[in-house]
Amino acid sequence: MVETQSITPPPEQDFEAFNEMAEEWTEDASDVATSGPSDEARRRETEIVEEIEELTAYHNLATSITRNAKGHALLQALGLGFEKLASLGASRKAIIFTESRRTQEYLRDLLESNGFAGQTMTFNGTNTDARSTAIYEAWRARHVGEDVVTGSKVVDIRAALIEHFKDSASVLIATEAAAEGVNLQFCALVVNYDLPWNPQRIEQRIGRCHRYGQTHDVVVINFLNRKNEADLRVFQILFEKFRLFDGVFGASDEVLGALESGVDFERRIAEIYQSCRTPEEIDAAFNQLQRDLEEQIDARMTATRSTLLENFDEDVHTRLRVDMEQASAQLDRLSRYCWAITKHQLAGAAHFDDTALRFTLDKLPLGAPPVLLGEYQFITHSNPRDGAHVYRSGHPLAEFLVSRASNRALSPAQVEFNYTGYGRKITLIERLLGKSGYLSLTKLTISALEQEDRLLFVGMTSDGEPLDQETCEKLLEVCGCSGASIEIPANVSEKLGLELERAKTTVLTEISGRNTHFFEEEIEKLERWAEDLKEGLEAELKELDFEIKALKKNAKLEVELEPKLALHRKVKELEAERSRKRRSLYDAQDEIDRKKEALISHVEECLKQKLDSEHLFAIRWEVR
Repeated sequence: MVETQSITPPPEQDFEAFNEMAEEWTEDASDVATSGPSDEARRRETEIVEEIEELTAYHNLATSITRNAKGHALLQALGLGFEKLASLGASRKAIIFTESRRTQEYLRDLLESNGFAGQTMTFNGTNTDARSTAIYEAWRARHVGEDVVTGSKVVDIRAALIEHFKDSASVLIATEAAAEGVNLQFCALVVNYDLPWNPQRIEQRIGRCHRYGQTHDVVVINFLNRKNEADLRVFQILFEKFRLFDGVFGASDEVLGALESGVDFERRIAEIYQSCRTPEEIDAAFNQLQRDLEEQIDARMTATRSTLLENFDEDVHTRLRVDMEQASAQLDRLSRYCWAITKHQLAGAAHFDDTALRFTLDKLPLGAPPVLLGEYQFITHSNPRDGAHVYRSGHPLAEFLVSRASNRALSPAQVEFNYTGYGRKITLIERLLGKSGYLSLTKLTISALEQEDRLLFVGMTSDGEPLDQETCEKLLEVCGCSGASIEIPANVSEKLGLELERAKTTVLTEISGRNTHFFEEEIEKLERWAEDLKEGLEAELKELDFEIKALKKNAKLEVELEPKLALHRKVKELEAERSRKRRSLYDAQDEIDRKKEALISHVEECLKQKLDSEHLFAIRWEVR
């Protein structure tokens, strides 16, 4: 950030983490010589003068800058972040981390003057500014006599600021003081305006929001100077090697556990910034740093996987977001399906790299949209490879391939699933080893309060044991080979049909229960609204009655005619106001009755459910 003031406070007053880092970076080094030849002293004096001139030039350049591009980028980033929170259903709250209190004050003024007036607050190591003091005093008055007031101003002012952020403010601008000891699980947006080099400090920042009680995915926005080679390499290591932004309960815990100290890493980064002057020097230094870290990180992660995860089900691997294979990215369920369909549908038209989740499109399938040929990178949590086209489930080519696959007419066939060679553990399928049976899939479209599609699996073993929906879904995730077409025996078709009707009944019961719950909630909302409105108006009417009665009494006691007339005029005005409020009460009740009637009519119409059923395929399966 660029400041225009000429007087700058000492670093320990402005840089929040100065004392901590100074202590952490202290090394047991030999004392520096305190004396030297006179020629050396004169040379050093000349260097100091040159350095002062250089610093003065930097100061003049800095004070000449009137627009802070980074600050204005923050406004754009907050807009994007709040849009993402809205799509997640999360509260409109963000915590912005910065290193300096002067930067903190600048950001607060910037936001206050650009659409966030009255919505911002600060949090730092002292919290002695006027706004924080006012928030603390109001909090103390509000909670007087309660157990939450500890009597320690340092503790209480922190509690007051967090409560104010939760209840009233939208943006909390914090220094490193908010990275430990505060719980912000009601906030789901973390902005690293100043990105620290210490990965453990980043983990602590995200952990303030990504903790027990958080009900949404935490959105993290990092500010990065893409024109700075060193900044780019630092972020690359944090993102790809430490996997810090894959989730707090992800691989980052293992990686950070492999480091003896995040401060050691931070010190190494500082040395690179201080000693390297060219892109080549920076690149070489960071390559060496990565090599030094890789051995201990990889050894720790391998040992952890071997100790804890070898016998876990596939679902556990997904929830822990740890990839048991050596692929570079973890795919969620939808992405796995999209990747598998893409491979199958583009067979002969592209060649694939499963490890890197990358494929090269050599030619377009018949009927495909006009997309570019060449290399495509499937997007997960990693950046695309330089020069590769972005590919995801919403890509036009992916949508075309899914549509073409789903519209294929599939006759009954024999399918052999190779669970032994699958490489992952699925307990539900393990018990089917050596068994066979039948399975069918039906698409059910229900039009009720809203239209929705359900895929209903029904299956059974050759012994007649039914398979539930989850087992059928897991079975189709295992690699298999289709064989010759077959005929489904009549008795099997009959049993599968009965199971399908039971599955339909279960789905309709679930939807009916959900719709009933929705209806009850809406009616309850109307009732609460009516009750609140009634109580509010009745309280106002009671207050008016009391005031009218008092004025009439005063009018009787008044001797002078003019004041008596004024009091009677006031009584008439209040009586008219009372009549208006009574009519408002009746009008509000009528409005509530109209809304209830509209809701009941809407629900009655939606109860006329329309069901469409489409058979997709049936197979005879065998698990090897």
